[in-house]
Amino acid sequence: MRNFYLLVCCYVLHFSVQAQDKIPAYPLIAHDTYLSIWSFGDGLNNSVTKHWTGKEQSLLSVIKVDGKFYRFLGAESKNYKTILPAADETSYQASYLTKKAADGWNNLSFDDSSWKKDDAPFGDDQTAKTKWNTDEIYYRRKFAFHSTSSAKKYLKLSHDDNVTVYLNGKMIFQKDGWVHEYIYIPIENNLLKEGENLLAINCKNTAGGRHLDAGIVEEIPNGSQVLKAVQTNVAVEATNTIYDFKCGGVNLKVTFTSPLLLNNIKLTARPISYISYAAKSADGKAHKVDVYFSASSNLAVNTPNQPVSVWKNTNNNLSILKAGTVEQPVLKKKNDDLRIDWGYMYVAVPTKFGAKQYIGNQIDNLNSFKSAKYPQQSQALNVKTKDLSTVIPFGTVGQKSVEKYVMLGYDDLKSIEYFGDQLLPIWRTSASSTFENQLTQANNDYAMLKAKTKAFDAKLVADALKAGGKEYADLCKYAYRQSIAAHKIVYAPNGDILFLSKENFSGGFINTVDVTYPSAPQYLLYNPELLKGMLNGIFYYSESGKWKKDYPAHDIGTYPVANGQIYGEDMPVEEAGNMIILVGAIAKAEGNASYAEKHWKEMSRWAEYLLKEGFDPANQLCTDDFAGHLARNANLSVKAIVGLGVYAQLAQQLGKTEIATKYRSAALDMVKNWQKLADAGDHYALTFNDKNTWSQKYNLVWDKLLKLNLFPNDVYRKEINYYYLTKQNTFGLPLDSRKAYTKSDWIMWTATLTDNQPEFQKFIKPIYKYAAETTDKVPLSDWHETISGKKAGFQARSVVGGYFIKMLADSWGIK
Repeated sequence: MRNFYLLVCCYVLHFSVQAQDKIPAYPLIAHDTYLSIWSFGDGLNNSVTKHWTGKEQSLLSVIKVDGKFYRFLGAESKNYKTILPAADETSYQASYLTKKAADGWNNLSFDDSSWKKDDAPFGDDQTAKTKWNTDEIYYRRKFAFHSTSSAKKYLKLSHDDNVTVYLNGKMIFQKDGWVHEYIYIPIENNLLKEGENLLAINCKNTAGGRHLDAGIVEEIPNGSQVLKAVQTNVAVEATNTIYDFKCGGVNLKVTFTSPLLLNNIKLTARPISYISYAAKSADGKAHKVDVYFSASSNLAVNTPNQPVSVWKNTNNNLSILKAGTVEQPVLKKKNDDLRIDWGYMYVAVPTKFGAKQYIGNQIDNLNSFKSAKYPQQSQALNVKTKDLSTVIPFGTVGQKSVEKYVMLGYDDLKSIEYFGDQLLPIWRTSASSTFENQLTQANNDYAMLKAKTKAFDAKLVADALKAGGKEYADLCKYAYRQSIAAHKIVYAPNGDILFLSKENFSGGFINTVDVTYPSAPQYLLYNPELLKGMLNGIFYYSESGKWKKDYPAHDIGTYPVANGQIYGEDMPVEEAGNMIILVGAIAKAEGNASYAEKHWKEMSRWAEYLLKEGFDPANQLCTDDFAGHLARNANLSVKAIVGLGVYAQLAQQLGKTEIATKYRSAALDMVKNWQKLADAGDHYALTFNDKNTWSQKYNLVWDKLLKLNLFPNDVYRKEINYYYLTKQNTFGLPLDSRKAYTKSDWIMWTATLTDNQPEFQKFIKPIYKYAAETTDKVPLSDWHETISGKKAGFQARSVVGGYFIKMLADSWGIK
């Protein structure tokens, strides 16, 4: 009997471990492309929390149980003491040469008196103080060192491109390629000498920009000696991420709630999340409990060296901490790998909780919590990184759960520059609108939103389970917040809603049409107004005359500045087809074609272009531009044909019978010719001119969903049979015959062409396996290798909204 109970206990333990959701990175705070904080990898307390770009934005939480301290959120950031400052801290000069240096240049005894000497950093970007525009640079920097501690020393380095670093003549680091930020490389003990030392660097430019800066630091031991709580479960739902911990004699449930309920646009646009703590006894005994939460001011900077100011106050029954940069460069920066450095972050807690709030360095603040001796200062002006800390007393906790929460929000002051106008966040409806009022409203909404988000999460899973099975449901709930948080909601000067994407980790473009296209199913399913917000900016760009070509633009700028296309090349057939198809999908979702009628003139121009150029596309890019140019692309031809079919369908809905007949007839003729040109026996080719190729024809899905009846069902069946039976790899179906990589959103669309559930799930399971097993611990990538399970590129992009295509099909009664 004892063995039987032991077996049952082992089974329960195994089941609880297996039940934990497994995802490359876990969404914690998810609102827009700037307020987007994740736990990278497994275990909430195993690493510092990060912005989706991978830069540290530390959230730290510790629970005190009967005098013992357990860390359950984040890890303590490393702190460094400067030995030799880099240029982000202190101006300095280095000797340099921009031609081949003589032998021995990296030794301390070398005579560099003929070298130039000037201010660092060196490069050709805006941050460079000394311009470097040749193929390589040699850098020498002498410095005095006097040992004061045995702490670990690090090279602090920023370089673009290939670099080799020497310390006192010994190579200590070498890397091909470039980095976005300062990196820290351990220095071998005893390499630094008492007295004079030499840091010598050779940096070579291979392409693009140039940059070089370096320093030396030593690590400051944190000395906090806090235990780690034991994580027993994590569940990622659509709007909540829920963790369970064992902390001594207390069980703790921590819930991160971003109430992104898409049927409520104002709520979705309110950038305030909740972090709630529910504590109860694990052993039946009473326990004294306090919870500590701390957020770094790095949430409000692009780089940690930017000076910030921090304030503490109370307002409307809330205790509030606020931080922002001193500079406040509103909408002055645009790029991909970028964090916001204007506006203000807020940490707020209801005064009824009796919380203590204070400002200081991370380790000092944590030690203040341990000693219960809290700093009293109400502000810190023009300082480097500070932590905004809150201690919430829970009192004595027994078998009944005690729940309290903090709110984390961000006021970006102005959100987007849109063709010269700087647009306000949509909650700022008047001069009297304050973010403190938004926090008050969010506080009043807490109980209601807790219930609503829980109900929504459950319904999403139930609907997704019915549509595609458990793995499909898991992928949809993982994708939900990621897709939304790659957008910003604002209103254009003419009152149109704008739901503007950032092309995360793939150029940083704003409102990219071929990012909107794959993202669309999530918004068609939950609120088509938001899909209109993804199209309105492109329509305005053309209808205003600012964009004069006979097909849509690729984008309208680099996020957050939307003043016109930045991408260097057009995608004529791709974007014309995308725009027309999505307008047709909006008509299907809303049951009328009024949105199409509003933009009919421009759509007609695009349809005419597709009629002339779309069937047998020239050598041009499609949305899969990472794969390169392709002429006679059969899948792109499908897009043009479906686009013309959609245009005909809309014309019929609007009573334009003659136009409908003309374009439908043209589309049907194209289908017949397409079948002949693309036919490769047991499948259809990647290109019309090479029958030894194949590709996913994911664009066919809209023929099915919109009931266009252009392509015969046996076209779907031939393609599905070929992929399913012969081409799938361990981690999914490759995009086409050129490479083993894939796009998971397109697999979802291809799988939706099938008419039976088991077959659909055969396509989905490898994507799920990728999400669960990839070693790349970043927000879900949509572009990955199907053999190794490694990401090929991209992360945190909105296109995972395309996973909802099967749920959309079910909601429209398409089987």
